[in-house]
Amino acid sequence: MSIVATGATGALGRLVVDALLATVPAGEVVAVVRDKEKAAALAARGVELRIADYSAPETLAGAFRSGDRVLLISGSEVGRRVAQHAAVIDAAKAADVAQLAYTGILGGPDADFALADEHKATEQLILDSGLPYTFLRNGWYTENYTANLAPVREHRAVVANAGEGRIASATRADYAAAAAAVLTGDGHLNTAYELSGDTAWSLAEYAAVISGLTGETIAYNNVPAAAHQEILVGAGLPEGFAAILVDVDEAIGRGRLAGTSGDLARLIGRPTTPLAETVRAALSAA
Repeated sequence: MSIVATGATGALGRLVVDALLATVPAGEVVAVVRDKEKAAALAARGVELRIADYSAPETLAGAFRSGDRVLLISGSEVGRRVAQHAAVIDAAKAADVAQLAYTGILGGPDADFALADEHKATEQLILDSGLPYTFLRNGWYTENYTANLAPVREHRAVVANAGEGRIASATRADYAAAAAAVLTGDGHLNTAYELSGDTAWSLAEYAAVISGLTGETIAYNNVPAAAHQEILVGAGLPEGFAAILVDVDEAIGRGRLAGTSGDLARLIGRPTTPLAETVRAALSAA
């Protein structure tokens, strides 16, 4: 039996492998990756590599073994993910894995925004497969915001159409620690976890945190959805992806990413990473 992380060279996947290696011997960890060279650093740490691609079902036949505990990290190609995830689920079922964990989205079947659709469909496919499952319904990543600190500081504004909505975000490392916990611990089968940060914050508060840490005056500009769409497209985002982000902001305004169940902190055995700490680290790394 091995603990298998798919998408292991991605931003979340690498952190999951790090968290696993802090808990179990490297010989028990397997990384499923598309590019062997990109994963060389993982191999150097003693992690077994299995080469497979979500978009090439024939490559997934050898990705899993009977009894493996598997983490399916959701794909990044919005619009193609259901078919990709279905290929992984089929391969996991054929291999008779002992657990299939999946990184979905906060709210699960109750999430009412477009970005959630593929996650909801994937959860249903997993349920239909009959495999023992763990649903890791991740909330928003704080890094979704801190990755864009440069334009925020350049324009002295956080721009969104989220109104006064609040966001209970956590860091990728927090979510990775939760994934490692359910893959290495017991009692997590056929369970769904609503994962989010301990504290929900507004974008006005986020702007205030940046202001306090930089000494700059950063405003929160709440704009209409159509105006935000134009701004994002003008900044170079594809229209479809911009529309998804605008839709997420509207969901934030409805409180859909504000839930604080406490599941994440309980799984990782510590408080989630505060917003200001993540902002400070991003500013230092810039």
